[in-house]
Amino acid sequence: MTMLNFLGITDAYASTTAPAAASGSSLTSMLPMIVILIAFMYLLVIRPQSKRAKAHRALMESLKIDDEVIISGGIFGKIKEINNDSIVIEIANNVVIKVQRAAVVANLPKGTTEAV
Repeated sequence: MTMLNFLGITDAYASTTAPAAASGSSLTSMLPMIVILIAFMYLLVIRPQSKRAKAHRALMESLKIDDEVIISGGIFGKIKEINNDSIVIEIANNVVIKVQRAAVVANLPKGTTEAV
């Protein structure tokens, strides 16, 4: 009789079946990574996109007649008429085009279209 048997400690033998994996511990170990991924997506994707959309909405609301603008196609012009969804832009003498209001990319300083 060995000393271990005397103390009530028996020999350990390898089990033929693997113990079941703890499903709760894998979720809790991945939780910080998921939180960091969500924060990363918010800071690098969602927040800048919402800032750009807010700035574009402010630009659309601030448009008025005789503002000089550039539209998404790269055309410079002066606003002659503003409707609900569209604006009429004069791009040259007696040449006007009608575009969607959302096509305006930037409001330019006065005198820009004459310089171009």
